[in-house]
Amino acid sequence: MKVEYIPYAEETLLDRGISKKKVELSILKPLEVVDGKSGRKIAHKIFEGKLLRVVFEIEDEKTYKVVTAYYTKPERYIRK
Repeated sequence: MKVEYIPYAEETLLDRGISKKKVELSILKPLEVVDGKSGRKIAHKIFEGKLLRVVFEIEDEKTYKVVTAYYTKPERYIRK
């Protein structure tokens, strides 16, 4: 699989201190993937007690395009 980043994603990852390695791990081996707005997907993965949410689009069978990513509290989005 190929993971690409739109310019906004590149900028926000840098500003938020989120590594591309964690983003790609979240997409390729997520805790779960949920539907987002406008046909986008949101991958969830927990790192050090925080939930990383990665918003992405599926370009084709082999390419994912990252729109943004951010950390939040797991209890906001993970259902038990």
